[in-house]
Amino acid sequence: MSTSERMLRLLSLLQTHRYWPGPELSDRLDVSPRTLRRDVDRLRELGYTVDAVRGSAGGYQLRAGGSLPPILLEDEEAVAIAVGLRTAAAGAVAGMDDWSVRALSKVLSLMPPRLRRQMDAVASQTESPGPWEGAPVFDAAVLTTLAQACRDSELLRFDYTAREADVTHRRVEPLRLVSLGRRWYLVAWDRDRMDWRSFRLDRISAPEPTGQRFRARELPAADALAFVQQGIRRMPQRYAVRARLAMAADDLAAQVGRWGTVTADGDGCVLEMNVDDLDWPVMVLAGSGAEFVVESPPELAERVAEVGARFGRVGQAASAG
Repeated sequence: MSTSERMLRLLSLLQTHRYWPGPELSDRLDVSPRTLRRDVDRLRELGYTVDAVRGSAGGYQLRAGGSLPPILLEDEEAVAIAVGLRTAAAGAVAGMDDWSVRALSKVLSLMPPRLRRQMDAVASQTESPGPWEGAPVFDAAVLTTLAQACRDSELLRFDYTAREADVTHRRVEPLRLVSLGRRWYLVAWDRDRMDWRSFRLDRISAPEPTGQRFRARELPAADALAFVQQGIRRMPQRYAVRARLAMAADDLAAQVGRWGTVTADGDGCVLEMNVDDLDWPVMVLAGSGAEFVVESPPELAERVAEVGARFGRVGQAASAG
């Protein structure tokens, strides 16, 4: 390999962030230890922070520096980043769509033609509604501050506006961030209330790390995602939906996902959902393709009748035309 090719290969290996013994790196690059040391020095001159351990068991490891240096990506990694940036452009983080588009344009401009064709295929064959209208939005700085506090086990202070309540000041031990549907949550131990809580990120303001470390407590759930889902199911909702459908429980459960409970009942199944809005259960019932009976609430039966009448009128007009 030429010097330039060898330098790029060395950088690609070091960017895995594992510790590389010197002899192994030399063998990978087919160079002497002296040439390897010179190549490492060249990387340092370019701004890469490479730690070295001397001796017979010595080696090299790339360390995070003060700025983001150029990154070498494998083909699959580049495609994964591009797909992730497209997804982030429709997310709930304020301003992230603009930053994602800018970063995506840089990644695409550097892709070789064959990879760019792959991304063009993904873009042309994927339909996206764009950013969610009406979805709760929060600042990107809130997300990064909370993520770092979770990683470092650092006590946090912030203001929180609970549902239909005044702003309160919270002191918490952050554990994990959870992305669920269109919302993000922070799972944390609330020191003032002496209990576990989940906080919506769009209701958190002015998060401030205190510099005080803590030892993580045991979460009363399988993981943070399960804890948030349990809390959502316990929340009082406007409607308690119950419907009986003439279809297999497994088939309906695959459609409903985590947003409802499906139990087998004879030759059919029973669907139960707690919702603030009836549009989603109407959509589930219509999409099931099965006969069903609405047991509660009466408002859902009325909404189904209204939607059915509207569809019937459209069907009659189409037949007449």
